[in-house]
Amino acid sequence: MIYSLLDEMNEKRGVSVQYIVLDLEWNQPWPGSPSAKKVLPSPIRGEIIQIGAVRLSAEQKVLDEFTQLVMPKYYRRLNRRVSSLTGIKEARLKEEGVSFPEAVERFAAWCGEEAVFLTWGFDDIMILRENLALHGLTQEWTERWYNAQMMFNAQTDGSSNQKALKTAMEIFEIEATRPAHDALGDAYHTALVCAKLNLQAGMDGYRDALREHEDGLNGALLPGCLERKVYHGIADKREALKKMEYDENLCPTCGKQMKMKSKWYTQPGHRLSAMCECPEHGEHVLRLKLTPEEEEQTLRVTRMVYTAESETGEAFRHLQEKPRPKRRRRRRRSGGSKAQQGGGNARV
Repeated sequence: MIYSLLDEMNEKRGVSVQYIVLDLEWNQPWPGSPSAKKVLPSPIRGEIIQIGAVRLSAEQKVLDEFTQLVMPKYYRRLNRRVSSLTGIKEARLKEEGVSFPEAVERFAAWCGEEAVFLTWGFDDIMILRENLALHGLTQEWTERWYNAQMMFNAQTDGSSNQKALKTAMEIFEIEATRPAHDALGDAYHTALVCAKLNLQAGMDGYRDALREHEDGLNGALLPGCLERKVYHGIADKREALKKMEYDENLCPTCGKQMKMKSKWYTQPGHRLSAMCECPEHGEHVLRLKLTPEEEEQTLRVTRMVYTAESETGEAFRHLQEKPRPKRRRRRRRSGGSKAQQGGGNARV
C-alpha cells in the first residue's frame, strides 16, 4: 500500500523531514537445493545480508550513511551468483554480520522517527517487509515510502519503463565513485540521483505516476497479487516458460502444483500472461516479465500470481476475448506460372 505524506507533513510543520535512501542485498537459495525446499514461518523472496542507506536533508543534501552486514538465519549458504555479484563471502558475514533483529534495531534507531524512505525500484522495500514479517517484527515504520525510480521517470522522459540506476546516473552526468552491487554504494549513487529531483513534486504526483506505471504492466504490485518472485540466470524464453509452467507453477496459498488453463498471451515490453488453476484454490492469473541480464547474457524473470477475481483477472479475460488476427495465406504458385516466369527447366 502506498501512503501519502502530504497531510502528515503539513501537521508537522517545524519538524524537518529527512529522506532515507535505502538499498539492500539479499541471498536466495540455489534452485533445487535443500535451502530452497525449506518451509519458512513466512514466505520471502530473499534473506537480507546487507543494509545500506544514505540520509538526505529536507534540502536534499547528503548528511550521513549507514551500512550493516546481516548473518542469514535460514539461507546460510550463499548463492554463488549472489556472492560473485556483491563480493560478499560467507566468512565475512560470519565475522562482521549480526542477526537480522539486531541489524534492524540499529538501522531503525539511525533512521529516526521522521524518515521518508526512497528506493530505486519496488523490490527493496518489499524484501525488507518480508524479512520483518519472517522475524515477527513490526513493519509500521516502513510505511512512509516512495519509489524514486517513478519520480525520475515523471521528471525526465515521462515514460513508465523501469530504468537502471546506471542509466539515471548517465542522464544526470553523475560519476560512479562507489562500487555497484554494494548496498551502501548503490544507496549513495541513488541519493545523488534523488538530490537532483524535485522530491516534493515527486511525492505530490506519485499516485498518478504509480497508476500509469501499473497500467503499463511494469511490475508494480496491483491489488490481488498473491505472490511475486524474481528468478535470475534463465537461459532464454523457452526455458522461462517451461520453468514457470511446471517447476515453479505452484499455488501461492497451499503450494500444490497448478495446471495451465490457457495459452500464453504476449503483451508489450516482453510480458506474458496466462491462466492456471489450483485443484483446491481455483483459477489464478500468472504474469511474467522477461528482462535481459546483459552482463550474464541471460534473462531475469519476474513472476506474479493474481487472484482470478482481481482487476488483473478481469483484464486477462478481456484479453482472451479479443479476436485473434487472421493470418494471410501465401499463394501457391502453380507449375504453369513458374514456367511462365522462367523458373526451373520449363521450355518455351
